[in-house]
Amino acid sequence: MSMFETIIGLEVHVQLNTKTKIFCSCATSFGENPNTNTCPVCLGLPGALPVLNKEAVAKAISFGCAIGAEINQNSIFARKNYFYPDLPKAYQISQFEIPIVGKGNIEIEVDGITKTIGITRAHLEEDAGKNIHEGNCSKIDLNRACTPLLEIVSEPDMRSSAEAIAYLKKLHSIVRFLEISDANMQEGSFRCDANVSIRPKGEDKFYTRVEIKNLNSFKFIQKAIEYEVQRQQNAFENGTYEDEVYQETRLFDTDKGVTKSMRGKEESADYRYFNDPDLLPVFLDDELLNRARNIPEMPDVKVKRYIETLGLKDSDARILTQDLDSTKYFEYLIDNGISPRIAYTWLSVELQGRLKNGNTLATCGITKQTFATLVRRIEEKKISGAGGKEILDILVENKGGDVDLLIKDLGLEQISDDNAILSVIESVLDSNADKVEEYKAGKEKMLGFFVGQVMKQTKGMNPIKVNELLKQKLNS
Repeated sequence: MSMFETIIGLEVHVQLNTKTKIFCSCATSFGENPNTNTCPVCLGLPGALPVLNKEAVAKAISFGCAIGAEINQNSIFARKNYFYPDLPKAYQISQFEIPIVGKGNIEIEVDGITKTIGITRAHLEEDAGKNIHEGNCSKIDLNRACTPLLEIVSEPDMRSSAEAIAYLKKLHSIVRFLEISDANMQEGSFRCDANVSIRPKGEDKFYTRVEIKNLNSFKFIQKAIEYEVQRQQNAFENGTYEDEVYQETRLFDTDKGVTKSMRGKEESADYRYFNDPDLLPVFLDDELLNRARNIPEMPDVKVKRYIETLGLKDSDARILTQDLDSTKYFEYLIDNGISPRIAYTWLSVELQGRLKNGNTLATCGITKQTFATLVRRIEEKKISGAGGKEILDILVENKGGDVDLLIKDLGLEQISDDNAILSVIESVLDSNADKVEEYKAGKEKMLGFFVGQVMKQTKGMNPIKVNELLKQKLNS
C-alpha cells in the first residue's frame, strides 16, 4: 500500500459548437486552410472591438443547469495578460472574479462506489490559435483564435487516475448530451489540464501541484497522471522532493510515456487580470435564462428511466447512455415499436460489436432508419437471427444498404405460412413412419431429427413455427 495520497484537480476546456466565434462573426469550422477564418477582432488588430456571442452564453448556462450549479445573472469579462506566439493581442479575454457558472457538482462511480466531485466554476473565454512546429520552422494558424471555450474547473477531489477518467467521461457525456459541443478529443474540442500533487497519508495540507497541459485522450490522461504521481513519490522517498517537484507546467510525451518540464507555472497575480474595458458587464435576462434552462434529459436520468420504465438492467442502461449516438439509435428503435431487450441486444452487442478500428455509429454509414428496419424484420420473424447477422455484416462492410432488398436477393425471408409448413411436415412424417413410432413410444429426442428434415426441404422456414406445428402434428 502506498504511503501517499494522490490529489487531482482538472481543468477541462470544452470548445462550444456555435457557428461563429465568441467575440466576432468568423466561422468556427474545423479543418479550413490556415488563417482563413480570421478578422481584425480575432487577429487582435488595433481598434477592433469584440462583441459577445449570445449563443455561447446560453450554452454555458445549459451546462450549469445540468450540474445543478449556481448561475450568476451578472458576470464580467477580464483580460488575462500573457505573451505567447498564438495569442496576437498578448492577452486572452476570459472570466475571473464572476464567471457565468458558479459552484456545482457531478457524481461518478468507480468500482461500484459513488462519489461526488465538486466543480468550482465554469467560465467563458476565447481560445488561442495553434502553433505548428515543422523541423526548424514554426508556423501559426489563427483559425482557432477567438473560438468560444467553456473552461470547467473541478475541486481537487479526485484521489486516483481512475476517478479522474470517470469524471472526464461523465463530463464528456454531459456536454455531448446537451449538444453544446461535439467534444471531439482528436480535434481538440475537449481537452484537459491535470493538476497533480501528493501528500503523506493522514495530512490535510496541500503540497506542490504540477500542471500537465493539453491532454486530449482518456488513455494518455490516465498514463500522464500515473507517471507524474510516481515521479513525485520517488522524489519524496529519495529526499529530493524540494529540488525536483515545484510549481510548473509539464507536457506529456506520448511516445516515451513521461512528463517533461515546459515552463514555470504562473500564479493568478502574474496574469494581471483587469476588467476588459471593451466589453460591458453581462446581464442574463429572464428570456435567455428560461431558454437555456430547457435542457434535454441527462444520462443519469435516462439510466433511471431505462431501468424503471423499460425494464433494462442497470449495467445495460449505463452502456447505452455512455454515448449520445448509442442513445439516439436505441430510442429510435423503441419509438418504432421494437422491444427494449431486442433493441439493446442488436445495438450494443451485434452492431457495435462489429465496429472496429475507430469506426463508430456516426461513421459506419448505417442510419437509424436502416437499422430499425433490420431489427423490425427480425422481431417480426420475417428473417431469422442468423439471417439478420448475415445482413448486418453486409451493411457494415458496405457502409449501409437496403435491408428489404438484401433479404430478397439473399433469399433470407422465412416461411411462416402454417399451410406451407404443414405440407412439408406431413411429407417428412410420411417418409419416416418408423421414426414417428419411436417418438410416440417416448423417444422425444426424435423431435430434433424431424425439425432438421423439415428445415432441409425448404430454405428459410421459420424454425419456431416448425417446432410448434411438428409438436401439434406428432401429438395429435
